[in-house]
Amino acid sequence: MNFRIEQKVAAPVDLVEAALVDAEFIAATAELPKVGGAELLDQQRDGDRVKQRIRYRFTGELSSAVTAVVDRDRLTWVDEADYDLGSHRSEHRIVPDHYGNRLQASYSDRLEPDGVGGTRRVAAGTVKVRMPLVGGRVERAIVSGLEEHAAAETALLERWVTGNG
Repeated sequence: MNFRIEQKVAAPVDLVEAALVDAEFIAATAELPKVGGAELLDQQRDGDRVKQRIRYRFTGELSSAVTAVVDRDRLTWVDEADYDLGSHRSEHRIVPDHYGNRLQASYSDRLEPDGVGGTRRVAAGTVKVRMPLVGGRVERAIVSGLEEHAAAETALLERWVTGNG
């Protein structure tokens, strides 16, 4: 399943990008809905490049048909990201802690000025779940969770960069 999530953040690109690689901001995202438990595992900086690994867990609702074949406590993964701060782009690969043979996901993220002092953030990628009968439902649940998480993260970003986070 392909997805595209566009956000408008009422803050300049540099501040938004700085927050996305700030360990304290990452920790603050742990309580956001649907996709939570953010835990920064590793971060390496080299000039304008930042590589980081964050573990997440799915905290959204799942149907009984899905939970019959998936243990919700095992829905954790690592987002392996490579940020290019010079171009305001990042590439992400999702690495499941469990069900690795059933889930494949990746996305690209770009930040650009919106022309009025804010940031337009666009994430586009794919999620593929290999599970007979429920794969499509799981994909839709994951994308729905990502969309809800993105909306909540936008509000947190705006509070964070104004010092009200």
